[in-house]
Amino acid sequence: MAKGSQLAQLKAALNQAGVIGQNNNKKRKRAAPLEKDKEKKAKKLEEIHQRLNPFDTKVTKLKHDVGGRRLKGITGKPAQSKQADIERRKKTLLKEYEEKGRAGGIVDRRFGENDPTMSLEERMLERFTRERQRASKGVAFNLEDEDDLTHYGQSLSKMDDFDNVGLDDESEEETSGQIARNIVSRTHFGGFGDEEEEDEEEGPARKKTKAEVMAEVMAKSKEHKMRRQMEREQGDNVRHELDDQFAALRELIYAPDPSSSGSNAVPLGTRENAFTSKPPADAEEVVAKLLPDAGDDYDQHVRELAFDKRAKPKDRTKTEEELALEAKEALEKAERKRRLRMLGLDEDDDEEEQTGKAKGKRKRGGDDLDDDFDEGPEDFAGLGAGLEGHGMASDDEGEEGSDDEDDEEEGSEESEGDEEGSDEGDEESEESEGEEGEHEQLVAPRKAAKSSSKGKKKAKDDLPFTFPCPASHDEFLEIVEDVEDEDVPTVVQRIRALYHTSLAEDNKFKLQTLATILIDHVLFIAAPPTPRFSLITSLFPHILAITKAYPIPIARYFNTKLGLMHKNLKRGLSHGALDPEAKTWPGVPELSLLRLIGPIWPTSDLNHAVVSPTRVLLGAYLGLGRVRSLRDIASGLFLCTLFLQFESLSKRLVPEAINFLVNAVLHLAPHQYQKVSDLPGFFPSPDFKSDLCRPLAMKPKAKKTVVVQRASLNGLLSANDTDEQSKADLLTLSLELLGKFADLYKGVEGFVELYEPVLAVLENIETKHISEGHKALLSKQVDALQRLLKFSRQGRKPLRLQAHKPIPIPTYIPKFETTSSNYLRRQDPDHEKNQAAKLRNQYKQERKGAIRELRKDARFLATVEQKKQIEKDRAYNERMRRVFGSIEGERAEEKAMEREKAKEKRRAGKK
Repeated sequence: MAKGSQLAQLKAALNQAGVIGQNNNKKRKRAAPLEKDKEKKAKKLEEIHQRLNPFDTKVTKLKHDVGGRRLKGITGKPAQSKQADIERRKKTLLKEYEEKGRAGGIVDRRFGENDPTMSLEERMLERFTRERQRASKGVAFNLEDEDDLTHYGQSLSKMDDFDNVGLDDESEEETSGQIARNIVSRTHFGGFGDEEEEDEEEGPARKKTKAEVMAEVMAKSKEHKMRRQMEREQGDNVRHELDDQFAALRELIYAPDPSSSGSNAVPLGTRENAFTSKPPADAEEVVAKLLPDAGDDYDQHVRELAFDKRAKPKDRTKTEEELALEAKEALEKAERKRRLRMLGLDEDDDEEEQTGKAKGKRKRGGDDLDDDFDEGPEDFAGLGAGLEGHGMASDDEGEEGSDDEDDEEEGSEESEGDEEGSDEGDEESEESEGEEGEHEQLVAPRKAAKSSSKGKKKAKDDLPFTFPCPASHDEFLEIVEDVEDEDVPTVVQRIRALYHTSLAEDNKFKLQTLATILIDHVLFIAAPPTPRFSLITSLFPHILAITKAYPIPIARYFNTKLGLMHKNLKRGLSHGALDPEAKTWPGVPELSLLRLIGPIWPTSDLNHAVVSPTRVLLGAYLGLGRVRSLRDIASGLFLCTLFLQFESLSKRLVPEAINFLVNAVLHLAPHQYQKVSDLPGFFPSPDFKSDLCRPLAMKPKAKKTVVVQRASLNGLLSANDTDEQSKADLLTLSLELLGKFADLYKGVEGFVELYEPVLAVLENIETKHISEGHKALLSKQVDALQRLLKFSRQGRKPLRLQAHKPIPIPTYIPKFETTSSNYLRRQDPDHEKNQAAKLRNQYKQERKGAIRELRKDARFLATVEQKKQIEKDRAYNERMRRVFGSIEGERAEEKAMEREKAKEKRRAGKK
């Protein structure tokens, strides 16, 4: 390599490589292609660049170089790597940095979407028009158009390769479709006879130029195109003429009946009737065009035209708010019609009342009662029929007022008696509260109200369509006082429709209040002596719907009722669980409320705001209540049924239910146990053979009179302790519930310990003292329990220690480090430790690499920000320089002017 500066070394290397300088080799062979010269020159320049710049390549020196090994990462090019990283970050990181503050989104380019002045139909029509305009842009060059491609007016699809291409005369084109005879004779080695001489005498035919041939082709093409256009225009004219004269066709089809005096059009049945009146001439021409060959099918075509059903547009799917508004408007409209019908008015009269425009008065008839005939002034014409005269209204009001006064007098006498009775009732209630221990009612008693209907129920047709939304249970009772039970759900449905949530802001609070009122009404109608369970069933869907919409306030109201029931239970237990007057078991209203909770709220949750307190209350009833009568057993069996429904999915163990069912069987069925100590198992039986429970056992003589039937809750809760059929029904229900709980708990680990005492109790029942139906049911349950217990015992396995992988004897291998090599140092005899060490090392390397890349990213972004700041400062300094320059120029001019003025002053002073 030549000595000297870097530039001198570069020039010498380029001259030596032949890149620059003159080449004196005159005996040069043929030059290589230009591309190969460029590749060779590029390789030489790369070699010179690498030779002159040794710092572009970095070589890692190895401690122990082993020949033949291919190692990666020994040589590197840091400059190229750095530049590649910068370019990569410009493409990725710089783009993200520039767009970090950008808020993207989808631009709504739909036509008329944000234009409130356009209706939905106008928007759809305009969009359809624009879509068709866009689609029609490429129709001019569409090769798949309906019109076929033509040549000389003929379709290319129907033309052969060599037929009718202009090589023969017109006569032969029309007849044979082959090449002309004269062309064959002249060009296909013919024409050696007289014909040639004749042609020579006539003179040789001049050959057409290419321009003449193309002009002829274009002329024929334009001719055929014009012909097709004329045919199309002719067809369009005929069609438009038919459209314009369609009214004349309708007059022919629906000709007026000459026998009738009116002007109503009658469809023609025969062809002769179509020309009863002479139609216009143009109509006859149109008919001639439409029906050129009219035959016997004319009547059939006429009927098809007359009865042809036109397609109707379908309504779009409406929103919930629109449906609610329509339902409300429909109810209000129906209510207006009902009131007009009650007043003897028509709908037209109602329209007159609303618009204030009176129609023509009807003529006075002989049977008129003068109730809607107006002979007075015109001031009352807009009030509607029957409401015009004030004198009549005043008379009616006077009569009604007299009746009301009589009613008020009678009501005052009744109210005085009611006040006296109320005082006595208050004293009695205070005494009863003192005796019962202040037992609170779940629903407040209804206040005394005067009924105007005197016990008459409204028919379904007379049921109003609009009702006020009640704010309390008393108001709801006033609304449904004269309504049949089957119509009460209709009333609730109409109230919900009138006060839908989307119609007003306060409606949601009104609906929440309505749900609490319905719950109170369920408790009210479930009260003895005549509970109405069918009405409760019909009201349940409305309670469920409102609860799903507003679960939190309804849950709080349910918890309020549950808390009150728990307080009543505590008060009953404080007075004495064995006291017959203590209310330690729920009645029909409480059971009805508990029955509603299961279908409304999820009972399989681990913890629920309503179901969890309900489950605790049911357990308290079954665990703390003492059996005193058949009514207590019936109430407890109903609670066990609720527990069975609650735990059907979660299958939680409820020992109170099993214990109560076993005790119920012991109370009702005859058995061999005499003492509590003789009972199998460890379930508590505090009322076994007690004085109150002895009369509850079934008598052996009654086995012939009782039957196995479906139990009635209302009848069992009001049954007498001596009713043998009620005892039989309760025993049947207890046995069935024991079987259902067995199916529910057969997968529990402690099923054997739970149901072995139950099976022992059932096997010791004296079957000779019970009826045949009970014997069959008892044997069925015993067989089922024996089978389930057998399977449960077979599924059990003895306890054993948990199976572990055998622990090997620890081997303490000494750690010998005979070398300092990292490769050998990482080889641990324990495979798991070795893999863990590799993972740790890999994690460390990846972490270092990630930190390195993050630092490079931060450095790159700092460089970008620095360049941006430098550019901003440069622009600012440039702007300030221009401003200061302009200010300095102005200041210089100002000083110059001041100097000139000073000179002028001095000159003036000298003069």
